[in-house]
Amino acid sequence: MTNLEQLQIGIEYQCLSPLNIYDSPQCDRLATQAADGRHLQVTTMPDNPSAIEVCLCEDDYPGWLLGSDIQKLAIAKSPYQAIALSITEIKHRLPKVIDYACQAMQQPNYYLWGGTLGPNYDCSGLIQAAFVSVGVWLPRDAYQQEAFVEKISEVELSPGDLVFFGTDKKATHVGLYLGTGSYIHSSGQKMGRNGIAIDRLTAEGDEISRSYFQQLRSYGRVVKCFEGIRNSKVKS
Repeated sequence: MTNLEQLQIGIEYQCLSPLNIYDSPQCDRLATQAADGRHLQVTTMPDNPSAIEVCLCEDDYPGWLLGSDIQKLAIAKSPYQAIALSITEIKHRLPKVIDYACQAMQQPNYYLWGGTLGPNYDCSGLIQAAFVSVGVWLPRDAYQQEAFVEKISEVELSPGDLVFFGTDKKATHVGLYLGTGSYIHSSGQKMGRNGIAIDRLTAEGDEISRSYFQQLRSYGRVVKCFEGIRNSKVKS
């Protein structure tokens, strides 16, 4: 276990239990979650010991950790290194990605902003978790995932591809394509189903399906694993 006096910038720490990561030093709004075993680095030495600024190594995601949670960290025995997978290897794992999302839907759940560990997810958290379950890391947020994947056309869509929604400027939502015009996603309470559900890419569906279809932005295919800035430095 680690205490405040032992913290060092540039050292990788490993989570000894699941942790919440927040979007500000006030630690009042969840940004993401870190599973047991994930790696992180402290990015600045804290002036306020109640909140520690960190960056998760696997997806380069920044945030704030409650100061009281540093006791749930230990110095990593070895640096995290991303595992490179070929397009063919990733394609072979896509059925298990879909299975993960569909099994998650069978558990009681609700939409949780910042949720990545389950049973409660946000949209990109579900996608990230489903791919991580087969050893494929993606960036954390929907707009980051859209920028990371290979762009494809509607006619190229196949099960396991990603479907992005949002505005002309930015992707704000993402789902996992299942085939035959259907996709699975975790959507919010106000504009969605408050949890994981299957909807259709059509203007003829129910109100929620139609609403998301009107926000359709792009389609993408996962063809590589995220390595990130920090991971690239480790490997160089």
